[in-house]
Amino acid sequence: MPQSRVTIRDVAKHAGVSHQTVSRVINNSQHVAPKTRKKVQASIVELDYRPNAIARSMALGRTCLLACLAPNLTDFTFASLVEGAEVEARKHGYFLISSSAPTPDILQHLLNELIDSRRVSGLIVINPYVDERYSYLPENFPLVFIGSHAREPGISSVTLDDELAGYLAVQHLLSLGHRDIAMVTGVMIEDCAQKRCIGFEKALKEAGITHTASQVIQGDWSATSGRDAFMALTETGKVPSAIFAQNDRMAIGVMQSARDMGISVPEQLSVIGLDDLPLASYFAPPLTTIRQDIIKIGSKAAQLLIANIEEPSHPTHRLTINPELIVRKSTAPFNHQKEEPIELSHNQI
Repeated sequence: MPQSRVTIRDVAKHAGVSHQTVSRVINNSQHVAPKTRKKVQASIVELDYRPNAIARSMALGRTCLLACLAPNLTDFTFASLVEGAEVEARKHGYFLISSSAPTPDILQHLLNELIDSRRVSGLIVINPYVDERYSYLPENFPLVFIGSHAREPGISSVTLDDELAGYLAVQHLLSLGHRDIAMVTGVMIEDCAQKRCIGFEKALKEAGITHTASQVIQGDWSATSGRDAFMALTETGKVPSAIFAQNDRMAIGVMQSARDMGISVPEQLSVIGLDDLPLASYFAPPLTTIRQDIIKIGSKAAQLLIANIEEPSHPTHRLTINPELIVRKSTAPFNHQKEEPIELSHNQI
């Protein structure tokens, strides 16, 4: 016979208190004496009592359900953000639903389902300004943005310091003696791509270097776009000495394309990415990159959302997480003996 589930009345009997007192302890009521609270908590641990989620929601007057909406859930960064938020939510007794919304229309349908039917208590929205999805978000509802700081007051947000990330990447290349530095951007409608561009330009300006529009190619965050961007950069027959790709996948595409053209990384071309994917240290050569703590960003977003739900008067925050330079083998000092840039033959282009 399977063991029956421990109930709140079992805990009350074990602790020698009423079931109402146990309920107050579970829901963190301040109207319980410290000695009684400790006794009830000890009984909960000893009996391995697990509060019923539905009953707890009814007692609190809200669901303990959150939702995280991303443009997709196949992207490593998005999936890791969700993971960070989910782990943090569980620590506070909340459950998190994650769903992909590639278009504003799908987002609108999901919002109706999640808020009206599922009755979620709050939403985390990744990249709210990638299109018009922000205009469908509910007003006067607990929201936290990831990837963009809110344009509207009253909404907390968590982002990487993307400007600093771009700045650190170019500063690293400059410190190695590179002056002919190109960049492969992400989708320029996204805040992070724009801010990484600002960091790129700031570092070059401080070094007294003027870059041209032909040195900046837009990608779409994929390795394929990194490959195509490198091919576009070499259409003139010359290769920059260093490239900053705004994410690791595009950096890998750049390195693959360079290898196909017989260009050695880092001896002839230094490449730096951004993210620090788990496999970045296993690439050939291991990728120098700017690390963003994706799990931490997701976790902080969940913390802010729960604080907003439990204390509606809780002040909003615009948290910015610092990036970190991770130096590996895909960048190297510029060869000053090589005065001219690499020139490609017609067959290599």
